[in-house]
Amino acid sequence: LVMNISAHTCMVNDTLLSLTPTEFNILKFLTKNKGIVFSIEQIYKNVWEEEWYGAENIIAVHIRHIREKIEINPSEPRYIKVVWAHGYKFEG
Repeated sequence: LVMNISAHTCMVNDTLLSLTPTEFNILKFLTKNKGIVFSIEQIYKNVWEEEWYGAENIIAVHIRHIREKIEINPSEPRYIKVVWAHGYKFEG
């Protein structure tokens, strides 16, 4: 997984991915903070830069879409891990 922040691109195994701006920003946030677990609320506040209004599904859906694009097997993620009852973290 290679991200070019200035070009706003992301590649996996030399394949350019088509990420939405929100997906890119979530992935950028998590990769910049590799290994740190963030709650859904923390991810929302850092990506949207506004107060969280309790829409847990928004983050879960975006994470699922990101996994479908970056993971070989999205059901067994290698990069974005869930830490049950706490949130998500990036490993890689």
